[in-house]
Amino acid sequence: MSNGQWYPPEWPDRIRALASGELTAVTPKRAATVMLLRDTVNGPAVHMLRRRASMAFAGGAYVYPGGGVDERDDDHLVRWAGPALTAWSSRLGTGPAEAQAIVCAAVRETYEEAGVLLAGPTPDTVVGDTTGDDWEADRQALVDRDLSFADFLDRRGLVLRSDLLGAWARWITPEFEPRRYDTWFFVAALPEGQRTRNASTEADRAVWIRPQEATAGYDKGDLLMMPPTVSTLRALQPYATAASALAAAGDQDLTPILAQARLEGGELVLSWPGHDEFTKHIPTTGGGAQ
Repeated sequence: MSNGQWYPPEWPDRIRALASGELTAVTPKRAATVMLLRDTVNGPAVHMLRRRASMAFAGGAYVYPGGGVDERDDDHLVRWAGPALTAWSSRLGTGPAEAQAIVCAAVRETYEEAGVLLAGPTPDTVVGDTTGDDWEADRQALVDRDLSFADFLDRRGLVLRSDLLGAWARWITPEFEPRRYDTWFFVAALPEGQRTRNASTEADRAVWIRPQEATAGYDKGDLLMMPPTVSTLRALQPYATAASALAAAGDQDLTPILAQARLEGGELVLSWPGHDEFTKHIPTTGGGAQ
């Protein structure tokens, strides 16, 4: 491996099985992840988690806080600030209820996994320190699904600050993967007074790292990452501040990116449209990817 691209050894066999009709693609679950940024003297740094090596999906890979949509994220209207659901629906390419669920998942998962909450008592404020036993009890109740995010906001008297998020990209897990996600990537700035921590049981390390440093580590093979993570890190590099990255979110293309596999000259070719650096050539007789 010349870089740190996450590549499970079972993929070639699964690709062949899908092509032959022996494998049926599962429906991807809706998910959201957040590139949380903070400014440093050398430019923005992004908060990343390293997934435990024991995890079945992307073990050892560096990722952003995020996860799947809770079925209750769209069960009724949440306390909401920022762009209306119709605006989010248009931006995300979904219906209003699904847009609410995706944005809620982004905010909820960031709180569950990083301890950062993009919500406030009023539409133009944001909570400060979210540490303490009472906050931790609510966070754990969210993780355990004993408490819905809407009920959490109601109990706390908070409104979700959707204006603190910008939709950045959308990637869908390849059809040959047994665990599939339709994931929207968001960007946000760390609110003043809050601090991150590794609150995820799925991660063994949390870091703040500049996108340039993260991709350099990936290019050298030192940091393991999936294509969507690398792509979004590269896309963040031109921005000198977290605010400028957030302001640029509206110009980002949200066309879903889905890996494709084809037979070409005795090889299986795995590619992500528009992202040639991730292309893999897999011998049809077995062996590793190149």
